[in-house]
Amino acid sequence: MPDLLVNLLKLPPLDPLIRELNTQGVQIRRAQPFEITHVRLFVEENFSIAWADEVSVGFAYKPVSVYIATRNATVIGFAGYECTRRSFFGPTGVMESERGRGIGKALLIASLWGLRELGYVYGVIGGAGPVEFYQETVGAIVIPDSEPGIYTDLLK
Repeated sequence: MPDLLVNLLKLPPLDPLIRELNTQGVQIRRAQPFEITHVRLFVEENFSIAWADEVSVGFAYKPVSVYIATRNATVIGFAGYECTRRSFFGPTGVMESERGRGIGKALLIASLWGLRELGYVYGVIGGAGPVEFYQETVGAIVIPDSEPGIYTDLLK
């Protein structure tokens, strides 16, 4: 999977997405430091321990560099930035039963705005799975010769 580059100066607005999700009972917000256990368990149980490890790094920053989606005070999705490398987006995921509602899109855009607030002009989506989603949502472009990227020689 290739890495992608996103121009952070051309991000779509976040507020309309958040308002729409609120009408569906979904909140998108930055995680709080004291929520690390809940978020970490959600990521580990629904995705992988490696992603849970990456997200833990985001909780070390002030402010936390992890956004969460919640419904009825329960985590249903997450997205991190600067968890693996500087200016990198990810990991990210939404519960399978909640997909297709715009939650992942809102988490992506919230996180990319977080990178922009840090002063970056470009963000990297490392080892991007759904390339077309990123291209359509935020105008991401494939970085030539970016495979295999940083996700090599992984511990087993």
